[in-house]
Formats: sequence, structure tokens, C-alpha cells
Amino acid sequence: MSNRAIPATYATRLGDNALVLGQRMIELVAASPELEEELANANFSLDYIGQARMFYTYAAECEGGGRTEDDFAFLRPEHEYRNLLLVEQPNGHFGDSTVRALLFESWYVLLLESLTQCADEGIAAIAARAIKEVRYHLRHSSQWLVRLGDGTEESHARVQASLDKLWCFTGEMFVADELDDAMLNEFNGPDLAAIELQWQKNVAAFVAEAKLEQPDDQWMASGGKQGKHTEHFGFLLAEMQHLQRVYPGAEW
Repeated sequence: MSNRAIPATYATRLGDNALVLGQRMIELVAASPELEEELANANFSLDYIGQARMFYTYAAECEGGGRTEDDFAFLRPEHEYRNLLLVEQPNGHFGDSTVRALLFESWYVLLLESLTQCADEGIAAIAARAIKEVRYHLRHSSQWLVRLGDGTEESHARVQASLDKLWCFTGEMFVADELDDAMLNEFNGPDLAAIELQWQKNVAAFVAEAKLEQPDDQWMASGGKQGKHTEHFGFLLAEMQHLQRVYPGAEW
């Protein structure tokens, strides 16, 4: 992998995470429990889509092949998306989407903090902008986790079930592949082993405050970083890409 191919591919992966989670979150508009939550969720979705645009645009610049952010977002086949499996999981009920956000954002904040110090100036600059948004997102999702976990008997049971169900998608965040190693060794990128230790500590604190039980380590699903997705992803991608596939080159 060439020197510029590393940040290009890494930025694409980061863009995929942001785009897919943004798409999932925008699906929740008109489905949240209160109006204020509707507005917050729509804004968070736009934050993630904005981050995806920045990462894709930078990846295109590194490639120098003439692709645009729309090419990355709408014109790739399923196996070329390298997002984490966690972010593509369906919304389910409110507890599911809350837990998904908390688990991902707890990791994403730490990753972005590390990336602000990486040797690639483009990725570092985007990370410095994105982390301000994601810190706020994490505060929001952690507050809802506590509200649900330490709420009624039903809300506690539901959010505990969400945590148990989604825990198996967290292991993939910390398994370094060739791209992660290249970013670490050549660009002072994130050390996923160190991030995992801090993530475990932070999530344990959130879970304890919510009076929930942290699931035991178990079999962990993986494959998203290699383009192998769950059955849910194809449906999400079909909806997201529909307009560009039906009307190629459409602009607005």
C-alpha cells in the first residue's frame, strides 16, 4: 500500500462509519419519544453526514483519481464499504438506538482524540473538527442510558436487553488489521489496544451509573472492516443509493 493510499483508505473507512450511522439516525426522525429528541437526532445525523463528506473529500484528494464524495457515498458496491458492523445494526426500539450510539461514540471519541495527533495533517484536521461534535453526542447518549437504565422497570429491562444484544459488535472496534497497523506505524495513528483499555473503563462507568449489568465478554462479530456485512446492510444501502442508481449523476 503506497504512502498516500494509507490515509485515503483510512479516511474512507472513517467516512463509511459516519455515513452509515448518519443514515441509521435519520431513519429515526418522526420516531423519537419527544420533540426535543427529534431535533437532536436530526442534528446528530447531519453532523455524521458532514463528517462523512469531509473524510470522503479528503480520500478523493489523496487518491487524485477524480472521484467525488458522492462517488464514495452512493456508487460503490456493498463489499467496498468498510464500516463497523455496529453502526449498521437496525434501530429497533429507543433503547437499541441509544445503546448503539453510546457504544460507538465512546470508542469514536477516543479514536478521534488520537487522530488529532496523527502525522497526516488532513485526517488530523478533520478529527479536530469532528471530535467537538461527537463529545456532545456521547454526553447525550450517556444521559439517555442513565435515564432508561435507572428509570422504570420496563425501561431498565429493555435497555439491558439492548446492551446484551449489541455487545457482540464491540470487539471489532479493537481488532487491528493491516490498515490500522499501517496508520499506527507510518502516521502515528491510533493504538487500538490502548483505546480498548480506556473504552472499557469509560463504558463500565456509564453502565454502572445506569444501574445496568455489563455483559460478559463473548463471541464477537466481525467482518465489516473487510467489507463483510450483516444482512441488514444491503437494505440500508439500497435505500441510500436509490436516487443515484435510478437517476445517475443527479444533482440538487
